[in-house]
Amino acid sequence: MKAILAALALTTSSVALADGAAAAEPMGVMGQLVFLGGFLLIFYFLLWRPQSKRQKEHKNLIGALAKGDEVVTAGGMLGKIVKVTDDFVVIEVSDGVTLPIQKIAVTAALPKGTIKDVKA
Repeated sequence: MKAILAALALTTSSVALADGAAAAEPMGVMGQLVFLGGFLLIFYFLLWRPQSKRQKEHKNLIGALAKGDEVVTAGGMLGKIVKVTDDFVVIEVSDGVTLPIQKIAVTAALPKGTIKDVKA
């Protein structure tokens, strides 16, 4: 019992000393600016820059679509472009089966002959 009371007395005295210790000083204005700048750099390199790069690549892809290109749509359909208009492309997904698709739904252009390799 005496050991428990002694341990309790030691812990309460150390807690009392911790309460009386000086509190850590807050970060100064310069520290806050450095922290904010670091946060913005991380945000830029992990989010903004990669997203804008993907948008630019997709815009170039959509602008370069031409008749005869083999493409994959956002829904996973594979086809050959038969006709290109301002907002739509018509793709042939099978012999005699054509579908109008919005240009923005095209996610990738494939090398020539990919459709034959997939069908085989």
